Amino acid sequence: MSSELSISGSCDGSCKTEPFDLEITMAFQPIVDLRKQEIFAYEALVRGADGRSAAEVLALVDTNNMFSFDQRCRVLAIAQAAELKMDTRLSINFIPNAVYEPRSCIKATLAASEEFCFPKERLIFEVVEGERVTSRQHLASIFLAYASFGFMTALDDFGEGFSGLNHLVRLRPDLLKMDMMLVRDIDTDPRKRAVVGAVVRLGRELGVGVVAEGVETEEEVATLLEIGVTLFQGYVIARPEVGALPKPRLSF
Repeated sequence: MSSELSISGSCDGSCKTEPFDLEITMAFQPIVDLRKQEIFAYEALVRGADGRSAAEVLALVDTNNMFSFDQRCRVLAIAQAAELKMDTRLSINFIPNAVYEPRSCIKATLAASEEFCFPKERLIFEVVEGERVTSRQHLASIFLAYASFGFMTALDDFGEGFSGLNHLVRLRPDLLKMDMMLVRDIDTDPRKRAVVGAVVRLGRELGVGVVAEGVETEEEVATLLEIGVTLFQGYVIARPEVGALPKPRLSF
């Protein structure tokens, strides 16, 4: 199955479109619902085809090639998910500054969804809370447009920055992915338990799902379940794998 869709015509000239030259692939990591004991989604995580880490790949992205990189990641994630016969949701990270106009920049994504027969209703687009954006209003318009297409949206690393609650109000995401620093050693830190408990209650009030990511120990899982978290992602569940859908641990 080819994962090369042309993205020519996706930009009207108002964005810079220098090619991103490094060959990339995707690793997949599951997000699970431990209450239901089922896979909720897989997140697509970029890697270099030559084995480079995500950090090494992202270090090569700049203002000139970010549009090309962002588009390639979307298409590749969908193509590989379809090839692996993924039957759950697929979560894709996006770069808001690469989206000059949401409805134009989504064309290649929609084309990939159709070509590879991956339902667009199973797509989740997530952005890091601390992502530097040229305009908060522009980011809100992206989330609004994506919702109109039937995509789910997620705010990643929630709690890392100082504008989390403001983002929550303005962006209206479907999911909050808590920053792993809130999760780490939560079983021994009452302050973290109080903060995460407040986030879970807020999520319930707003109808927003809360994901604990970066979970590494059984003790963290037990504490988070007790607090009311149901969605989990991290090494204790499953490590990311390139070119495969890792089987997660679903019972603790």
